[in-house]
Amino acid sequence: MTKSILGIGLALLLASAPGVAMAQAASERLTGMKLSNDLPIQIESDRLDVREADSVAEFTGNVSVVQDKTLLKAGKLIVYYVKNGGSATTGSAAIDHLEVSGTVYVKSETQVATGDAGTFDMASQVLVLTGNKVVLSEGKNVATGCKLTVFMKSGKAKFESCKSGSSGGRVSIVLDPKSNK
Repeated sequence: MTKSILGIGLALLLASAPGVAMAQAASERLTGMKLSNDLPIQIESDRLDVREADSVAEFTGNVSVVQDKTLLKAGKLIVYYVKNGGSATTGSAAIDHLEVSGTVYVKSETQVATGDAGTFDMASQVLVLTGNKVVLSEGKNVATGCKLTVFMKSGKAKFESCKSGSSGGRVSIVLDPKSNK
């Protein structure tokens, strides 16, 4: 571990804006969570509907996406391909962005993030997870909020609180000091 979530917690305690501090400190921890147009991607689901004219492929039911060390699971995945960039049917088109919904699970190496819905923009390499309770965990270290934005190119992240609901409207983090060893 190059930077522990314990370090995130310390930064969080020292900063005046906890959501921003969590994001800045978490940033170096999320660099392994990536999707790329350069690596093979394997997608499995119960059903696939392709709308070639719209450059869209819709995967529904037990969706699983694997690329390198990143695993994404969801109930539904819509893949938007670059227009006039190949065929969505044959997979020769470059991916523009992804939308996922239905209990979203993203795992990369030692980190897991969950939410209700998400988007991933291939060009900007920005992942956004939203939901009533978005959870980012690494071992016993757990952060919760309602929106997690990860800027993968820079390694920065931002966790935002809930406006209302079960989390009390705040970003929350639980740290295990032993995880830093």
